[in-house]
Amino acid sequence: METVADVLVGLVALLHVYILVLEMFLWQRAPGRGLSGFDPEMARATAPLAANQGLYNGFLAAGLVWGLIAADPTGPHAQVFFLSCVVIAGVYGGVTANRRILLAQALPGALALAAVLAAR
Repeated sequence: METVADVLVGLVALLHVYILVLEMFLWQRAPGRGLSGFDPEMARATAPLAANQGLYNGFLAAGLVWGLIAADPTGPHAQVFFLSCVVIAGVYGGVTANRRILLAQALPGALALAAVLAAR
């Protein structure tokens, strides 16, 4: 079960690196605009906000990677903390911004969190 948990945590970390790239570097291009649904003018106007969000997603990814490489008991505790942050952010985003965030962020985080807790 620990291997499954590690794989899921790694996938959630990769997801957040992908979100970082979309929000920080591709927001005004087709991939970022496809994510937001914004026209070029709105994408340009909101790019600084998106970059800030992307940075936070990068911090989540970094925390998850730290949780994967840190020794016990720090690693699993870091995983639980950062996955909890992912789930909370996903639920909040799903309720306040776009319901797709529940499936794209909160659900993978919750599955990984459940696997980490089951592996302990």
